[in-house]
Amino acid sequence: MIDKKNDRILRMKETSQIVNYRPSTIYGLISQGKFPKPTKIVPGGRAAGWSEAQINKWIEERFGVEKP
Repeated sequence: MIDKKNDRILRMKETSQIVNYRPSTIYGLISQGKFPKPTKIVPGGRAAGWSEAQINKWIEERFGVEKP
């Protein structure tokens, strides 16, 4: 269950560090449907990011490990 109160938006740099993949690998996985798509931070804007809870869930599902 996602705790929206404590959830935060991660930009590519931080997401890349958390999952230990380069941005190019993340974009490749997104195009293959194997990684969550980022969400626009401002509608119509260029900035995008991922929910921290969404990334933690992806890690847990992919590797069967909960992030502390």
